[in-house]
Order: sequence, then structure tokens, then C-alpha cells
Amino acid sequence: MSDIFSRLAPFIQEYIYHHNWTELRPAQIAACQVIFDTDAHLLVAAATAAGKTEAAFLPVITKLYEKPTNTIGALYIGPIKALINDQFERLNDLLKLADIPVWHWHGDVSQSHKNQLFKNPKGILQITPESLESLLINKNNDLVRLFGGLQFVVIDEIHAFMGSERGCQIICQLQRLAKLTNTQPRRIGLSATLGDYAMAEDWLRSGTDKAVITPQIEAGKRQVKLAVEHFYHEVDELDATEYEQYIFNITKSRKCLIFANNRTQTESIIASLRQIAVEQSLADVYHVHHGSISASLRQAAENAMREPHQPAVTAATLTLELGIDIGHLERVIQLESPLSVASFLQRLGRTGRRGEAADMRFVCLEERASSAAPLPEQIPWQLLQCIAIIQLYLEERWIEPIKPVKYPLSLLYHQTMSVLLARGELSPATLAKEILSLPSFAAISQADYLLLLRYLIDIDHIQKTEQGKLIIGLTGEKVVRKFQFYAVFADSQEYTVKQGTTEIGSILMPPPVGNQFALAGRTWEVVEVDFKKKAISVKPGDGKSTIYWRSGGGIIHTRVLQRMHQALLENVEYGYLQKNATQRLKKVRQLVRDAGLDRQNILQLEPGKCCIFPWMGTLAYRTLERWLNSCCRESLEIKSIGGINPYYLTVKLGKDKFKSLYQEIVGLSEERITPEYLLSEAEAPENQKYDKYIPYPLLRKAFAHDYLDIEELQQQVVLWEWGIWEVK
Repeated sequence: MSDIFSRLAPFIQEYIYHHNWTELRPAQIAACQVIFDTDAHLLVAAATAAGKTEAAFLPVITKLYEKPTNTIGALYIGPIKALINDQFERLNDLLKLADIPVWHWHGDVSQSHKNQLFKNPKGILQITPESLESLLINKNNDLVRLFGGLQFVVIDEIHAFMGSERGCQIICQLQRLAKLTNTQPRRIGLSATLGDYAMAEDWLRSGTDKAVITPQIEAGKRQVKLAVEHFYHEVDELDATEYEQYIFNITKSRKCLIFANNRTQTESIIASLRQIAVEQSLADVYHVHHGSISASLRQAAENAMREPHQPAVTAATLTLELGIDIGHLERVIQLESPLSVASFLQRLGRTGRRGEAADMRFVCLEERASSAAPLPEQIPWQLLQCIAIIQLYLEERWIEPIKPVKYPLSLLYHQTMSVLLARGELSPATLAKEILSLPSFAAISQADYLLLLRYLIDIDHIQKTEQGKLIIGLTGEKVVRKFQFYAVFADSQEYTVKQGTTEIGSILMPPPVGNQFALAGRTWEVVEVDFKKKAISVKPGDGKSTIYWRSGGGIIHTRVLQRMHQALLENVEYGYLQKNATQRLKKVRQLVRDAGLDRQNILQLEPGKCCIFPWMGTLAYRTLERWLNSCCRESLEIKSIGGINPYYLTVKLGKDKFKSLYQEIVGLSEERITPEYLLSEAEAPENQKYDKYIPYPLLRKAFAHDYLDIEELQQQVVLWEWGIWEVK
């Protein structure tokens, strides 16, 4: 450590002394060794609160100090504004004594701040992918002046980017920047939740000839407190439900984060907690933090969470999951189950950052089904998923591997239009060469790209000049001139909600005048709706109300479903289950034994209707559902297919076809099926933002390879063939 410490810039040494650091952490020592002694890229994969931010920036800042540049020297790319704001404050504190400025840049940053960077581009720029796209388009002629001496690119929370079109966009941006400036900066990736280091290394080095070094960082011992409780949803209760009162009690007088899987849940629980506090004459310490809340209210929530020795409770979606240090957080509450082990670890990592035990409570709410309801509706899927996710980590330290996107067609459209917009006009050959050389499009053939270009010309998104050059078409101009174009994720046209001149946030659909809804944890009454300006005027309302946003589905891995199945069948007692959860698990275990689900995974619900419990992840489930529809509808006389992905499928069959269904599925393991076969001729699913501008043949190819998984399905069906599950 003393050797590494002596190599840090003098002002960093002074900072360490001043803040009474007794040692550098293992991640920081390892990162310094890689940056100081090699020219390789660096992947820092270490637990939450292991000091990854400093691991990246202590050596990077030292290098910038030793070799100053007249341009931006380091680029930091973060997934969300809140994380950039947080890191901006931390780096500013570290660099008070240095002549290395830090700039943060996203949609909430003032133009005057951005203009200062243009006047004197140097130091560290912290930015979102969307704002970086804006720079590539609108400042194309200034990029060499801004980034000509770029030495490092730090990509934070890389697991949030990998396996998505947004992650592919970052790789495209870095390659475009490298080509324009003729520099290839070293890349540093940071993450606490990677299941496959090799995949992460491949992604990080994309398009470069440098190796990636991932130091083996020994994880320190950490105490973790976990609890899982279960409640039934009681529709008729006028007062606070047992569920709401429980959450109020475990958050009372504490600094707590409540994570929910959609915005509706965040609004609903905060409204309920605030009402209980009012009834008990307690202070209002409740906040909401999600993408539809105004920047000022999000900042207020973050400030309240950082305020020392003051209770505060904030309900959030993904917006506070990633990396933000919000001080002395005492407890995390998770409503229902997170989608993945990775998400569980991220959320757990928000707490226990000051040497104390990490404390996380799961609270599952279930609709009470009658005893006459079909078996799948009587299974507490969210409770089982909580158990599976916790056990996978406790038993195996397993985290989901991230599958790369093979055909990011929406991004292909986006980058095509972005390059043309930045450059003005290009020949078809030059444009194709620039786009197809980007690593994200390695699977796109020249024939596929030619098909896209011809289609874009047909729909007037691109025009061909008399000189044979390509330019943006009149219809395309309407797309690319909107600020929403910079993002590759879909944007919903939400209505701005204001009380007088104060912006509260935004919602998707306006309720009628006089109706009430919840936003920012409070109830509002609609006074006026301006449909042209997409604005809603409101005044404070009474009582509790809810508002519903579209909630995005996620991908659940097969290992999670398998562990859920195991939890149903084993007689193990899990020490973290509370009273209600223990009783609910005991009851459902008896239920599935009585139904025979411990011996088979296809059950007859009623004559002509059966239920398949595949115990497969989202992609394999989706593939099985399509296979049944495409290949078995006639032979099994299938009338309808239903269910909830990825938990169960319900199938209405012809008479006496029940056992034939099992034989058909077992036989699937030996069939040679291409994914394209599972799509109908007229089908071209649109799943990404710009898919509506992609020709059908390409959309079909992308869906078949990125949204289905024949191999995984067949591997799981082999388990059936081995007789592990049989129809009795």
C-alpha cells in the first residue's frame, strides 16, 4: 500500500490524510497497479461499498495531473442523472486543491454550466449516453477540440448497460469518437454485480486491441440481515391494512429506502405511509423518486436521504438502485421480489455502508385466492421468487450472466440517422462502412443494411441527392430534430403536472377534470387539462389515490425458476422468513404435494384444460409458448393458450389430448427447429423504440434470435425426457 500511496498525486495524498483514511482498499490498490503499470483496460468487479469510484479515479486523476491535456482528459459515463450528480459532488471534493475541473452534463444541467466547458475544455466530463449522443451530433466539428487528448473512459455500473441497446449505443459512441479524434483511450468498467467476467471483458474491450485486466479482489466479510414477510391484500379495509402498518413500523424513525418494481407501487405506499403519519401526528418524512418526478423533487428526496441523524423514507424504482451513496441508510425494503439476483444485490448494497450490517426486508403482497381457484392462482409466486433469489446468492454466490444483443436494429436505425445528421451527407458506401465497422453491428450483413437503407429511402427518412449522396429526408427530420432522439430507449409522451407554477412531475394519461390521482406521494385533483401543451393543472386533494404507469417487463433467468421449484419441494426452513411467510410457504408446499406437482409439471385443471409449470426462464417460456402455438395447435386441437410468463401456461386442449401434450413436449428435444419458424409470415414484433422504421424481414430475424431461445428450451425439456417429471 505504501508504494501505491507514494505514487498518487500530492493533493490526493493530502486528501487521504485530511479525511483520516487508515488504508487504501483492496480494489483501489489493485486498480492503481493496473493503471500505473500496464496500458490495458481495467474492469473493477467488487462488492458494493468497496470503493470502486475511488479505485477508478485515484489513478486516473494522478495520470491527468502528471500528463495534463488541453482537452477533456477523462470521460465518465453513468446510467442515470442521480448517480452523475452524486459522483460530481464526490469528485469536486477530491479535486478542490487541483487544477483539474469536473463537469457534469445531462438534461437537468444549465446551459451556462455547459458553455463554460466549451470555453475551456479540460478535466473530467461526467455524462449520460443521451447527452453524449447530443454532443456527437451537434458538436461534430468541435469534437477534436473537446476530446483530442482523451486518456480515459470510465463506465459506471456496466451491468446496467450490457445486454441492452443502450449499452450497444455506448460502444458505438466510443468508436465514433475514437475515429474522429484518432485516439483510443483506456476504458475502465465498474460493477458490483457481474455474473460472468469474461462477457463483461468482451463488452468493455469492444472495437479496441487492448486486453482487459480484472484484478481478483478479495471480498471483505460483511454482516447481512434479511427478512421476508407475506401479507394478503385486503380490499375492503378502510383503515391502514396490516401490510401498510407493517411497512410503517419497520421504517418509523429510520432512514429507509423502499424499492418497488413500478412507479404505481412507489406512489401508493408513500401515500399510505404519509396518511398513517398524519393520523399519528408525526412529521412528514416521506418522498418519492422515479423518472416521472420533477428534477427538483428528486433532488429534495436525495438531499433528505443524505441529511445526517434525520429520519427519511423514500420509495424509488431503478432510479436509486445504482451506486448512489446516500449516507447512513439504515434499512432497505423491497416490495415483492426483484427480477434478478443482480438487482437484489444492488439494492442490498445501498445499506450497510458505514461498517454496519446491511439490512434488507422483503414484503410480499398477494391477492387472496379462494380454495376453489385453479392451482397456479393459489401459488405465492413473488414469495417463492424472493426465496429463490436469496438462496441462489447465499448458497452459490450466483449472479445472472448478461446475454449480448445480436441484432440491435433500433440502434442501427438510430446510429445511421445520427451519423448522417452529424455529417450532413455521405455516399451509401461511406455510410455503410462507418456503420458496419461499429462493433455493435457485427452480425449485420451488408445485404441486411442495404435492405434497411432502401426501406428508409422508401419511407422518406433518408433521401438520395442528384449526386448520389444520402441525406436526412423530410420525414426523418421530424424524428431526429426532437431532443428525445438522443435516447435509444422508448420515451412515453407524458403530461406535465403543475400546481400553479410548481412542477410536480408527469403522468402518462390525464384523468378527467375533478378526478384525483397520486403523484410524488400526494393526492391531487385535476383542475384543467391542456391537451395541446400536454399539461395538467392541479390542486391538493384529499385521501388516497393511485395512478398507473406502464410497467416494463424484465427477463427472469431459468436458474431462478429452478430454485423456486426446489423451494416448493424441499422441506428446508429458511431462517429469514417471518411468521406469515413461514406459514404461507408451509401451506403452499402441502398444496402442491396434494396436487401432485412434486411428481409432475403438467396438471389437469378441469376436463379439456391443463396447466404447464415449465420452470424455465422468460426466453425459454416464450419459446415454448410459441412452439405450442405454431407446431401443436392442430395435433393437440389447442383452442387457447394463457398463463403468466414465466411461471405457468394454461392450455385448452381437444378431448383426450392431455397425455399427448407431454409426449409432444418431450419430443421437442430431438426436433430441429429454427427460431424463425416460430413466427408467422405476417409477424414482425416491434419491441424497441425505432423498430417501427425497420423492414419486416429484419425485425423477424431480430426477434427470433434475441427474444427466443430454442437451445435453452430443448435443454430444459431433456429433464422431462429423463423422467424427472412424469404425468401420472
